[in-house]
Amino acid sequence: MERTALLVTCLGLMLLTFASLYRAIVGPTPADRVVAINVIGTKTVVVLMLIGYIFQEVPYYLDVAMVYALISFLLTIGVARYIERGTIV
Repeated sequence: MERTALLVTCLGLMLLTFASLYRAIVGPTPADRVVAINVIGTKTVVVLMLIGYIFQEVPYYLDVAMVYALISFLLTIGVARYIERGTIV
């Protein structure tokens, strides 16, 4: 029963990710797009951890989720600097 509830939660988060993807594509300002992409990254990390728990492989999925979170954070910082200054460097 718990496994089914977690799978339903994963599916719900994936549907909400598509709503965020819509905001990332249509977003009226670049800041809206950056926030939407950051939300997508956060939800992806949560889904990875839930999948790891469901399949009882948490250590492996934790590593992947942490690397994904770090890449998502660096991407967000880079895009924010680009929007603010016009260059990443």
